[in-house]
Amino acid sequence: MNATIDEGRYSVCMTSLQTPTVRVGDSDPGAVDSNVLEQADADTYAQWFACLAEPMRVRLLHRVASAAGGITIGALAEALGIGQPTVSHHVRKLADVGFVSLRKEGTSTVVAMNPTCCVALPQAADIVMGVLAPRPCCPSDLPDDVAVRVMSDDDWDAVLRIYGEGIATRNATFTTEVPSREYLDAQWLPNHRWVATIDDVVVGWAALSSTSGRDCYRGVAENSVYVADGMRGRGVGKALLRKQVMAADADGLWTLQTSIFPENRASVSLHHSAGFRTIGIREKIAQLDGIWRDTVLLERRTAADS
Repeated sequence: MNATIDEGRYSVCMTSLQTPTVRVGDSDPGAVDSNVLEQADADTYAQWFACLAEPMRVRLLHRVASAAGGITIGALAEALGIGQPTVSHHVRKLADVGFVSLRKEGTSTVVAMNPTCCVALPQAADIVMGVLAPRPCCPSDLPDDVAVRVMSDDDWDAVLRIYGEGIATRNATFTTEVPSREYLDAQWLPNHRWVATIDDVVVGWAALSSTSGRDCYRGVAENSVYVADGMRGRGVGKALLRKQVMAADADGLWTLQTSIFPENRASVSLHHSAGFRTIGIREKIAQLDGIWRDTVLLERRTAADS
């Protein structure tokens, strides 16, 4: 892992942002266990955890992660009650393994969280501790005021509006314009379209799309979940995802997958709660508004026999 300073900008290069696919061992207790972490992955994780063995770096990382858009070295020093040279030393250690990035704004150095590591670090801990399986079916602590029902033709205006609100965040999709009703109607599986309502007003939607036209992938689908502006954080997405997952299981779909921007930490966490696991980070997979973006690839296998 290395970092270089070039013309006032600090660029971070990690040896690996990938989180490995967990290899499940044989269910026979007498069989040779194939669930062994690869040496290269162990080396990478050891560097991450070693960096965080210093409590001050843990405090610094937490403060940076809590600051939307980043925080200056001076503000970090003031918040933690330590000198700026000490802050600079520890911040560089965090930057060396890619937890944070640094940029110059005038005479100040701004420290910002690397959103990809917000996903990769927790996933690494899960892998090391072997807690990825079994995964839960879906969220159970649902809000009382949110109802989920089958989407109807009368819901299209609300669905398209909410889709547009998600597009506007620039953290929901690479799509930059709301697709037509006809296009979405052709893409979405007919029996897997849902809307969430509060007081009979549509506040979110969820849909599944086929990932391939090949028969061997007939049980694999890509999910989408969108929540209206002003309704996020109220459990709407949780209620939609629960219905989506349970309906997919009942219909014999054996794999659901999705790609999420690492900046959208709430969505990643929500999908983890429904049994999705992080497969890996796809670095610079596509551009949005001329900027290369990473995505987190997540997958959920049905808990039932396919």
